[in-house]
Amino acid sequence: MSQVPQIKIPATYMRGGTSKGVFFKVEDLPERAQQPGAARDALLLRVIGSPDPYGKQTDGMGGATSSTSKTVLLAKSTQPEHDVDYLFGQVSIDQPFVDWSGNCGNLTAAVGSFAISNGLVAADKIPHNGICTVRIWQVNIQKTIIAHVPITNGEVQETGDFELDGVTFPAAEVQIEFLDPAEGDGDDAAMFPTGNLVDQLEVPGLGSLSATLINAGIPTIFVNAADIGYHGTELQSAINSDTEALAKFELIRAHGALKMGLIKDLAEAETRQHTPKVAFVAPPAAYTASSGKQIKQQDIDVLVRALSMGQLHHAMMGTAAVAIGTAAAIPGTLVNLAAGGGERQAVRFGHPSGTLRVGAEAIEEQGQWQVKKAIMSRSARVLMEGWVRVPGDSF
Repeated sequence: MSQVPQIKIPATYMRGGTSKGVFFKVEDLPERAQQPGAARDALLLRVIGSPDPYGKQTDGMGGATSSTSKTVLLAKSTQPEHDVDYLFGQVSIDQPFVDWSGNCGNLTAAVGSFAISNGLVAADKIPHNGICTVRIWQVNIQKTIIAHVPITNGEVQETGDFELDGVTFPAAEVQIEFLDPAEGDGDDAAMFPTGNLVDQLEVPGLGSLSATLINAGIPTIFVNAADIGYHGTELQSAINSDTEALAKFELIRAHGALKMGLIKDLAEAETRQHTPKVAFVAPPAAYTASSGKQIKQQDIDVLVRALSMGQLHHAMMGTAAVAIGTAAAIPGTLVNLAAGGGERQAVRFGHPSGTLRVGAEAIEEQGQWQVKKAIMSRSARVLMEGWVRVPGDSF
């Protein structure tokens, strides 16, 4: 019986926000995986341990959730006035594909740290003590993101007292700015692909649902919790153990994707699991977070629950948080109305693990809404670094 030995590839396992992923420098990948294509996808699938019919990713680095089945490829930026190119691959757990259709906002918090520590940021930009501003070109969505990374004694500071709901231990705060987060050229038609702040989304078996379809941070479909039989205070166990509920959300997601023009027919939704996201909103109410933390009604502006890769997220995707902040800032969207309506520059929303504040600068010009930036704070930490190993014939 023939056998091919394993190869080893330099890699770093990092937490960014409420996600974890395997980070690579593109130049460290095997030559045939340095370019997009089947070889790259096969390599990343094997690294993460997919496809796994058992859904556990035991034979790889994945953690069997959408938040921990992630890969990041980084290189010195090819764009003027940027430091690093950031390409994100969401690896399916049980299917043989990598979704390159969107960004991971949580792992964005780790991109700046990795870039500084791995020589992708010019040395003269890194202070001995202070904040290093890293300009990131997000390749998936062709957008600029700015990470403000704390530096102590010339090295990335990872420890600190910043607490992030959904992450067990405190760490150093990393502020992230998403510039011009709406897709396309930033006009109203690009941010709202139908041209409407609220649409009527026809979903077989569910009827006509009010929905805000927005491209900001990541394409997202917002519906009212009450319209689909929920309160907005649900935790993962209430959704993820209910196969009928998950099928219902996937139906909403597929029909929303079609109405947003992201797919040409419903079947395409099966191979585009990362985008769009689907979320449901409700006015603020008290609830107990998954950690046991008591969330008071007066401490939040709106309740939001979102699904990622077919499961209710344990906290909130960073890119979806951008969509939430953007939609909340624009009077008349479902998110804005659930938060009480009116103009606002920031919103604190309740998610299954606690709360998160996100700011957005929205302006209306000639009847069209534009968002110049969205801002939030996350944290990041290196968990392990060295080499990841895969069989040499696996890609």
